Formats: sequence, structure tokens, C-alpha cells
Amino acid sequence: MSAFSQAARTATDALRGLFPPTPLQRNPHLSARYGAEILLKREDLSPVRSYKLRGAFNAMRKALAREPERNRFVCASAGNHAQGVAHACSHFGVQGTIFMPVTTPQQKIDKTKVFGGENVEIRLIGDYFDQSLASAQAFCRQIGGQFLSPFDDPDVIEGQASVAVEILEELGQAPDLVILPVGGGGLSAGVTGYLRETAPEVDFRFVEPLGGASLTAALQAGAPVTLPAVNSFVDGAAVARIGERPFDRLRGIAPEKVMLAPEDRICATMLEMLNVEGIVLEPAGALAVDVLPELGERLAGKTVVCVTSGGNFDFERLPEVKERAMRYTGLKKYFILRLPQRPGALRDFLEMLGPDDDIARFEYLKKSARNFGTVLIGIETGRAENFPALFARLNAAGFAYRDITADETLAEFLI
Repeated sequence: MSAFSQAARTATDALRGLFPPTPLQRNPHLSARYGAEILLKREDLSPVRSYKLRGAFNAMRKALAREPERNRFVCASAGNHAQGVAHACSHFGVQGTIFMPVTTPQQKIDKTKVFGGENVEIRLIGDYFDQSLASAQAFCRQIGGQFLSPFDDPDVIEGQASVAVEILEELGQAPDLVILPVGGGGLSAGVTGYLRETAPEVDFRFVEPLGGASLTAALQAGAPVTLPAVNSFVDGAAVARIGERPFDRLRGIAPEKVMLAPEDRICATMLEMLNVEGIVLEPAGALAVDVLPELGERLAGKTVVCVTSGGNFDFERLPEVKERAMRYTGLKKYFILRLPQRPGALRDFLEMLGPDDDIARFEYLKKSARNFGTVLIGIETGRAENFPALFARLNAAGFAYRDITADETLAEFLI
């Protein structure tokens, strides 16, 4: 057994003093759909509802073993890493300072405080994560503390590899396929590193959010690169630059093994898992499940493990998730309608709607004494195929309209 595999097993054993293995659950709903054994590695059921505790705990454990006198820890995070570090600080009885952007939701701040208690100080600095990170690193140098990276650290990667150790122990054999979410790369580097050495027959798929494909960009360039822009919706995996150390372990993977998940489709997956299975997943936690339809028939007869990496979902975001899911599945559309300024024009439009169509938004954008007014209309329907029939009726009646559902610029300002 290599030094890395042994370190991953040691980290796994040490974690047992903190929490039991997270469940590896067969999902009957997904298994029946794909004719396969679909198992979910439920990292959303860890004490901090994500796998991040593993890496933070292992890095802190090894740091204290090397230099017990340097027991001040610092990190920058607006989410799961912060909660993992806070929990580890409380467990080891050391002091931690966690830097978060001022814009961090209060729910995440409160949860971090709960996990860390008196062992953690939270500092809200900067409007963006990069500003918080710079402040955290400067403060760490000032006090001579130990900085805990969320993913670009060999001890963190070893800690995340404990997910793979548990998969093999719980399953009792090697699965055919493991599907992993990718953000900074710590989890995917750790899991692939361990399984390549202990179960080389396992195949992998790596899933990135479409608006934060840092692994894809790094594979194309041959080295980590910084994305010019990132869609922050999948906040647990939307990373502008994959870590240097994780990429060293991932650079040899075939580009076709990396899959991209559109943010709106992820919303539909989150809603399905919530409504059908009663499983609460954050956007990053749904990535591995989200790509199953793309793999489709290739899954038949196989044993597949999807790592559901986190469940820290703020239910205040549920209306946004539902909205985006309906738009993706074609059940909701938005239009700019040119409505004639004459008596009965609105009634004429309403008569175009079918029995399953419902107006969810109606707002005059511009109304004047001229012949036409401009109206923003949102319509929900029971079946996506109802919209082509509605368009045909509108066209036949001579109504001028523009579908802006997929227009990101207009949608950002109007919807």
C-alpha cells in the first residue's frame, strides 16, 4: 500500500472519533430508472452536512502533531469549509479565526458559530471572497498561525480520500463507476487517488457546474488557469481556479470524463430529489445525480456511486430554485408582449391561453397614449408542449411578442 493510501486509511480511522461513516444508500427510484444499482454516498449527512469536515479535521490533526504550539488556525470561506474548520476547532480545543465576506447569508454565519462555539471568531471582511481570502492570509502571517486551505493542501486531500475508503468498506467490493462533483478539486483528487491504487478497475466521471468549469479549463491549458467569470449559483463548487495540488493528481484524466451541468438543470434535479426522495441537497451536492440522464443506457447493469457532497441548502432560496427548474423544463416562460392600446385587447390575449396555462407575472413596462403598450408576462403551464400551441395562436391573432426566457441579460434585470 502506498504512502498516500495508508495516510487516507489513517485519516479515516482518526475520523471515527468524530463521526461514523456516512451512509452508502441504494436509491430505488434512480436504480429503477436506469436499470442499475445507483448508490448515494450521503456526505450531506455528515455532522456539518458536507464532506469538508474530513479535510479540515485531517489537516488540523496533522498540523497539531507537527507543531502543537502553533494552535491558532485561520481560514477564509463563505460556506462548508468554514463549518468544517469550526467543528474541528471545537473538537481539538484550539482557536480559529474564520474570514467571511460581508455578503455571507446570516444562516451560514450562525451555523459556523454553532459548530465552533467559543473556539471560533468570525470576521466579516470584503464584499467578495477574494477580499476575505487576502485578509485571512495577511492576518495568518501576522499572528504566525496555520492557514487551512479548503482544497489546495495535501493533508486536506488525504482527508477527503476517506470518502473512498468508506465506499469500499461499506460496499464490500469495487463499484463500476464513481461520479464526483468538482470545485477546487480536493474531493476528486483524494477519491481518485485512493481508488486508483486500491481498485484500479473503477471508472470515473467528474461533474462541474457549467458556469465554473475550472477543471475543464485546466485540462485544455495543461495547467490551472483562472476563469474570467464564474456563475456563483453552485456556491459549493463554483471555483474560478482549480487547486494546483489537486490538479497534479487529476491532470491525466481524459477530457471526455468531465461533464458540465447547467445551473438551471441542477435546480430541476434538486427539486426532484426533494419532492420524490425527501433528500435535501445544495446545488453542489446535486451535481453527481444531475448527470445521470446524460449517461443513460450506459449505466444499465452497473454499480454506480454518486457522491452527494453537501446538503447545506438555505430554504429561502427555494423559490429561486423552483423558478429556474420550471424555466429549464419548459413549464414557465417570460415574454415581452406588444399589447394594442384599445378596449378588449387584454381580453383577446387572455382568450389565447389554454386550460393549463396560468399567468404568474403581469407588469406594464411602458404604457403611454400611443397605440401600443409594452408588457412583461410570465406564464406557467402544466406541460412543456403547451407553449408551441400558444405561440401558434398568438401568431395567428397577430400579437407581437418576444420570448426572453433564455435571454440572460434581460432576465437578470426584469425577472
